[in-house]
Amino acid sequence: MKNQDSILLFGASGQIGKSLIRKFTKNNYKVIAVTRSIHRKGYKIKTQSNYGYLEVVELNNFDEENILPLMEKCSICINLIGILFEKKKNDFKIIHSEFPSLLSKLSKKKKLKQFIHVSALGIEQATDSLYALSKLEGESEVKKNFNNTLVLKPSVVYSVDDNFTTYLMMLLSRMPIMPLYYNGNTKFTPIHVTDLAEIIFEVVKKKIVGETIECIGPEVLTFKDIILIILKSIKKKRLLISMPLIFAKLIAKILQMMPEPLLTIDQLKLLKYDNVASGKFKTNFDFNIDSKKKFQNEIETYSFNWSSGGQFSKKNYKKN
Repeated sequence: MKNQDSILLFGASGQIGKSLIRKFTKNNYKVIAVTRSIHRKGYKIKTQSNYGYLEVVELNNFDEENILPLMEKCSICINLIGILFEKKKNDFKIIHSEFPSLLSKLSKKKKLKQFIHVSALGIEQATDSLYALSKLEGESEVKKNFNNTLVLKPSVVYSVDDNFTTYLMMLLSRMPIMPLYYNGNTKFTPIHVTDLAEIIFEVVKKKIVGETIECIGPEVLTFKDIILIILKSIKKKRLLISMPLIFAKLIAKILQMMPEPLLTIDQLKLLKYDNVASGKFKTNFDFNIDSKKKFQNEIETYSFNWSSGGQFSKKNYKKN
C-alpha cells in the first residue's frame, strides 16, 4: 500500500537534497533517497535524517523497471538532478530533458499526487546555451506529460555545501586578480538552500500543481556585488578587471578541457543573461512563501574558512 506521506527524491546527495531530507523527515515525511553510489554518498545522506524516516536506495540504471517499484511506495516525486557541464556529448539532453520526461510519465502512470521538477531561472533568453536549451526542453516535456507537475526555477542556490560561493571564496583567497565577465553586470537573486527547501516543503503541503514558480531570494545583486561582498567577508582586497569577451572565450576553451572545468564556453554564454524573475511566471513571494536570508549575512557564517589563517586559506593550503 502506498504511503501517502512519502517522498521519492532524486538528487539526494547535493546541497538541496540534503536540506530537503532534513526538512521533510523532521516533519514526519518518509523519504526514499536515490543515489548512484551508496558507498560514496550514502553515509552523508543518512546523517541528515531523523531515525526511521529515511530509506537510501542505490540505482545504477535510471530506467522504468527500477523506478516503478519505488514509486509504488510514494505519492510525491522530486527531481533535483542536474549538471553544469557535459562530460560526454548529449549529457545535457539525457539528464535535463530525457530523464525528467521519463519521471513525469511514470508519475502519471502511478497516479502520484505531485511531480516536482527543479529546473533553473533565467534561461528563457539563453538560446545559444546547450545547458539552457536542455533545461527548457525538460520543462516542456514534464508539463506536457503530467498535469500534476510543478516546475520550480531557482536562482543560484548557495550554502556552505555549494559549488558557487565556496568556489569564488577559494579563487579570491588565492588569486591577486579576479576577472569580471560582461563587466560584472549580470544580475542574480541568490537564494539560500534552506529558503529553497522551505519553498519545496510548502508547495508539497499546499499540494500546488500545474504551475511554474520562479524561486528567488530577497535581493538582487550583480556578479560584481557578489564578488565585493565575498571579498569583504573573507577580509581580502583584490584587483577586479573587466575581461574582454575574446579573451574570456579563449580562457574558457582551455579550461573546459579539464576533467572538472572551472569555466566552459557554455557557462560563459549563460553569464550574459540576468538570473532574476522574468515576470512570465509567479514567484515564491506570490504564493506567500518568502525567502528571507540575506546573502552577506549567510556567507559570513562560513566564509572564515577562506580568510587569512582559515582552513582553506592559501597559507594553510600550501601547508597541506
